[in-house]
Amino acid sequence: MLRNTKAALISLTRVGYVLCVVALLTAFCSGQTNEIGPDHQPSTNVNWLQYRFAANHNGVNPFETVLSPSTVGDLILKWTFTANAGFYGSPTVANGLVYVGSDDFTFYALNATTGGKVWSFTTGGFARSSAAVVGGAIYFGSDDLNLYALNATTGAKIWSFAAGDGFYSSPTVVNGIVYAGSEDNRVYAVNAATGKMVWSFATNGAIKYSSPAVVNGVVYIGSWDHTIYALNAATGAKVWSFKTGSTIESSPAVVNGVVYVGSRDGNLYALNAATGAKVWSFKTQKDILSSPAVRNGVVYFGSDDFNLYALNARTGAKLWSFATGDVVHSSPAIANGVLYFGSFDNKLYALDANTGANLWSYTTGKHILSSTAVINGVVYTASEDFDVYTFALPGS
Repeated sequence: MLRNTKAALISLTRVGYVLCVVALLTAFCSGQTNEIGPDHQPSTNVNWLQYRFAANHNGVNPFETVLSPSTVGDLILKWTFTANAGFYGSPTVANGLVYVGSDDFTFYALNATTGGKVWSFTTGGFARSSAAVVGGAIYFGSDDLNLYALNATTGAKIWSFAAGDGFYSSPTVVNGIVYAGSEDNRVYAVNAATGKMVWSFATNGAIKYSSPAVVNGVVYIGSWDHTIYALNAATGAKVWSFKTGSTIESSPAVVNGVVYVGSRDGNLYALNAATGAKVWSFKTQKDILSSPAVRNGVVYFGSDDFNLYALNARTGAKLWSFATGDVVHSSPAIANGVLYFGSFDNKLYALDANTGANLWSYTTGKHILSSTAVINGVVYTASEDFDVYTFALPGS
């Protein structure tokens, strides 16, 4: 009897552990949480599957273990890939491939180890939208009016969805639905398998670069009509809206019930995710186009006043700022205590996320608007100088 009871308890413990892990991973993938324990977690084959890493757009890879404040200063150039025009979008890295679109009307898949071109897909316009990879398909937009779904391995077109204007907004894919904004003043929800529209929501201005964050069944996105919107993810019905003083190109990050987003009025706003009520705002000297990253109670973002800022996420109080040589449109990425971002001064920076100390930098041939992907000890970014750059530690 005792033996049977003990066996049953062991079995229940194992089942409970498995269910806990499944629930945690499910919540993370759907954007319902921004951090899974400490940064130092063992991991293998981590992928950067979409813009800002997760559906809540917090910009944090919590699984990085190779690069840290003590090692990042040793980064060296691993490879570059040259296109026929500059890069505005951010690299997506999945299953050994790097995906990124260029202003040469081409979307590329590159070998993550060598930088060699695996395949390319020609669009009818700029491919500035960053891609999302889900279930063997890759989704991105172009200013040729189309949202595309391609086979992630071969580049073969699965479907395209045409809007009334271009897609610069990077798509977010949650629960089989692709969410993206268009310059035709609409937010679209499209079936990821078929390309059929599920719903659309009309704003009063173009949605230029703001990408939707999707958390707990709500879509958050900014528009050129000076407004941040919260929409029901299933129906497109407006939950709330908040007016800022100027156009919004920053993509919102949603963490712990707060929406963080920048505006061209120079303010970084913190809004209640459920109601849209302003929690606080922080004023810089110039426009904010950079999308915020949020980690461990700190929100990070760049400004056109040449600075990268770190604020207390709860109060908006400034913790520190780091001065670059030009405007900062690149959105910061955080991995294992290191903050990565680019600037119009042509540099890619790696800062200590806690102190703002400059740990490493690299100078490219032109402006860096692209955000950075950091996984498995490798840093990926792109520049207007026509190149994709990859950095790693010596010998890796």
